[in-house]
Amino acid sequence: MGVVNVTPDSFSDGGRWFDTTAAVKHGLVLVAEGADLVDVGGESTRPGATRVDEDEELRRVVPVVRGLAAEGVVVSVDTVRASVAAQALAAGAALVNDVSGGLADPDMIPVVADAGAPFVVMHWRGFLEGGNVQGVYDDVVREVLDELHARVDAVLAGGISPDRVVVDPGLGFSKNTEHDLTLLAHLDRLHTLGHPLLVAASRKRFLGRVLAGPEGAPPPARERDAATAAVSALAAHAGAWAVRVHEVRATADAVQVARAVEEARTGTDAPGAQAVRNPPHRAEGAR
Repeated sequence: MGVVNVTPDSFSDGGRWFDTTAAVKHGLVLVAEGADLVDVGGESTRPGATRVDEDEELRRVVPVVRGLAAEGVVVSVDTVRASVAAQALAAGAALVNDVSGGLADPDMIPVVADAGAPFVVMHWRGFLEGGNVQGVYDDVVREVLDELHARVDAVLAGGISPDRVVVDPGLGFSKNTEHDLTLLAHLDRLHTLGHPLLVAASRKRFLGRVLAGPEGAPPPARERDAATAAVSALAAHAGAWAVRVHEVRATADAVQVARAVEEARTGTDAPGAQAVRNPPHRAEGAR
């Protein structure tokens, strides 16, 4: 899943693809580099970001979704607003990626259910305008699992089909470096939820902290792509359905190598050996 941020203030590439034409071109570049779907978002979710109004988000997102869909790209829309999801789906989006898992807008689940679209349910504890809110855990893996399970139940009760649900542990959202690393170390436990797994670690703060070590300053977000590729390979090995990344080529290469090593070990096709070209009916394996 390649990322196209149509925003001036995203943490890693804010402003680079703010123009519609530039955003569509970038999405096509990501596909050429190996992205199976492109995630278009018009509102930054970085800690401390100020929310944009509905009209502005629609102005940013819908033309890019329409332009990419017209080129045959499988598009997901990254939004917490039901109105944006509805208009993006009408413009050709195939999947809704809601970082709130339907909590931010009570109309989101009915909109997605009516459209029959796949829906990403991320672990979320609230908007981060005030910083890393509610990031306290006794057992981060158990608590994330329990809270995701509750959200999935709510999504299913709202009419979204079980074979249209994808789960995401929400790395970096109300979590510190230790929390994120612990979740990555236990991705296998997330499979107990019974749905495809999306891992979105690209360029995030915890990678900067790991690379900096105990004394150094974290490298800028755009210098974390090698670390992102390492996480992508680990996620592929753990059976993730997809990884969400800003720089596709390095991750595509890393996943390909991880797959080849696994095939050599088992003598059979590794999970993810078949490219995921469409959103899942319980899709298996990472791409």
